[in-house]
Amino acid sequence: MFLLGVGSLQLFVQSNWTGPPVHLQLQDFLPSALLQKFSEPKMLHAAILKMLVLDAESVYTLTSHPILLLIARIVLVNSRHKLASLQTLPWWTLRCVNIHQQLLEERSPELFTIAQTCIKQMAEAEAFFTGVEGCHLAVQFNLECAYTFLYYYEYKKAKQCFNTAKDITKLQINLTGALGKRTRFQEKYVAQLIVDVQRTDEFLLPHNELSPAPTPLENLTMNCDLNDDTVLNEIKLADADQYQVPDLCAEELAVILGICIDFQKNNPIHKLTEEELLAFTSCLLSQPKFWAIQTSALLLRTKLEKGSTRRMERAMKQTQALADQFEDANTSVSERMKIFYCCQVPPRWAIQRQLASLLFELGCTNSALQIYEELEMWEDAVICYERAGQHGKAEEILRRELEKKETPGLYCLLGDVLKDHQYYDKAWELSRHRSARAQRSKGLLHLRNREFRECVECFERSVQINPMQLGVWFSLGCAYIALEGYEGAAKAFQRCVTLEPDNAEAWNNLSTAYIRLKQKIKAFRTLQEALKCNYEHWQIWENYLLTSTDVGEFSEAIKAYHRLMDLREKYKDTQVLAILVRAVVNGMADRTGEVASGLKGKLQELLGRVTSRVTNDGEIWRLYAQLYGNGQSDSSEDIEKSLQCLTKAHKCEIQSSGWENDVSSFKEVVKGAIEIAHVAIKCSKHKSNYQEALQILSSARLNLRGLSSKAKQLFVDVTSQEVRSEIADEVTTMDNLIAELQELSNQLRDQC
Repeated sequence: MFLLGVGSLQLFVQSNWTGPPVHLQLQDFLPSALLQKFSEPKMLHAAILKMLVLDAESVYTLTSHPILLLIARIVLVNSRHKLASLQTLPWWTLRCVNIHQQLLEERSPELFTIAQTCIKQMAEAEAFFTGVEGCHLAVQFNLECAYTFLYYYEYKKAKQCFNTAKDITKLQINLTGALGKRTRFQEKYVAQLIVDVQRTDEFLLPHNELSPAPTPLENLTMNCDLNDDTVLNEIKLADADQYQVPDLCAEELAVILGICIDFQKNNPIHKLTEEELLAFTSCLLSQPKFWAIQTSALLLRTKLEKGSTRRMERAMKQTQALADQFEDANTSVSERMKIFYCCQVPPRWAIQRQLASLLFELGCTNSALQIYEELEMWEDAVICYERAGQHGKAEEILRRELEKKETPGLYCLLGDVLKDHQYYDKAWELSRHRSARAQRSKGLLHLRNREFRECVECFERSVQINPMQLGVWFSLGCAYIALEGYEGAAKAFQRCVTLEPDNAEAWNNLSTAYIRLKQKIKAFRTLQEALKCNYEHWQIWENYLLTSTDVGEFSEAIKAYHRLMDLREKYKDTQVLAILVRAVVNGMADRTGEVASGLKGKLQELLGRVTSRVTNDGEIWRLYAQLYGNGQSDSSEDIEKSLQCLTKAHKCEIQSSGWENDVSSFKEVVKGAIEIAHVAIKCSKHKSNYQEALQILSSARLNLRGLSSKAKQLFVDVTSQEVRSEIADEVTTMDNLIAELQELSNQLRDQC
């Protein structure tokens, strides 16, 4: 019975993943009584697909021979309690679950629960993986567990499994630089990014029959050459022997592929990330040994190369070759099955879909549409028509398919095209209130129309049916924020980051919800997580700056301000700078109880950088002066620096328009000039060079004299011909200071 389940699963994989196509007649192995219930094979096919539906998530309609998966599921999943004595049963159940999941539209919580149980059961069977013979099996099992966790957003557990597999093989896998040439006409060797693979202490996995032997090269997927007139097919290293990859077995190659996929999932989409991933694919393709690894590496490379003008043609040819290989009847199925479950090779329709997507991006809309329609991927076909501006054609094709058979999915797509709630309601009723997709789409339409209350109701129903919908949780959180329901928003975004820990936007929005709930420490921590995911997002850095300042993490606030200036050249936030200066000057305690005075040097460095970029803000110059003691320091250097900053602040103020006509503004300018005069006097006393001291005093005196003259011209009482009372005190102070500065200047001249 167990072998029936395993054999059915393997045949199903051949039918839909590895090829060549399996030719089976249902009447050969199904009882005639069962076949008589269905007048047409299509009806039986539809009935089987319906039995494979889980958590209301539909199965891909063109799945080949789904009866094989149904048999495998009945044996390996539904009857597993009867076969508990078989040691490898949980492992094969896990494989069956993973294959089943790839047929479903969304992630199934039910399948994930079964997968977790299987992983736990196999992990407890320690004797199975010990000893010399168990090494290969342990690596394979950990890789399969890692891909399972990765698919269900359990990134930390996935990384642990990948690392365990790597530790067993004792491989050292590092991205490094090596001198090499990338183009045909390159004369000098320059640094190139490569993957360096070394064995620790020359450790070799013990060879035995549990590790598959390499596949002959003619049975592997063709690796298309670049054939470019400038770029080389692969990097030509100056010292190729130094970075020679050792001869790797199946499990070791699968580990490198796993590390690569984990790296892709845990890093943001960026040009540097693409280069790092291409280094991994080059390493894997340098040892073509196994069909599953070769196919996975080539698929990843095509995705990375499609954006490059020089590599786009190869990406196109390679994707076509990958799609065509399924029909190759001369291939050996057993060779293609080697290490298959350790690689997460996509099904044949996913490769064809990638080909159609690439064709559409290249402008071959009709060719892309033809593939989508042949695959019955109506959602992609509709998107294709919509982007091409053929809205009527999209509706026409959906109505045509609905005439053949009404399904919740088609009604949802029609609702998407016509933006009409009635079709989502029809899908909801047709699914007997089990279609998460119907409520999701209806909620998104409400969200687009800013009908947030109705939107929340739909999304809540959708996640209740299937709680593993990342996008729905995110949209639900946004809707709650719009309704100011911050507790609901926090819950939704918390689920988001649980499902996808590297979702920077979700972390950022979660922090916003926490801020509104007055939970600022939680907001601070969530923003730290957001920045780990996206280091380039200036809005997240701004939120982090404000929250750090708010909770008293002054050191982090300074770091955030620097990063914001990296991202936005003339960024400024005077209010934050004022708080930081006050904290340092007054010796306030930060969140950990440390005195902020210790950050004086870092804050001086920051303000120096800010004032070099933003030179026309008097308030920032005053804060800079304040940091140096505003001329009240005992250090002559600090006094001089304060004088420079106050002088620049004063220049900014007098360059602004309208201050001469307003008494209060004029008084503020005068106040600044008086402060400069006092600091100038103190600074001159610390100068050993009399000429420099004389220049400082003369500058302050001339500044005051100009302001005094201006005041006597602009603010004179018409009747008495005297300075108006509201500014008289300031004028008197200025005149007295002018006299004092003149006296000090005379004394210095006498000493010269």
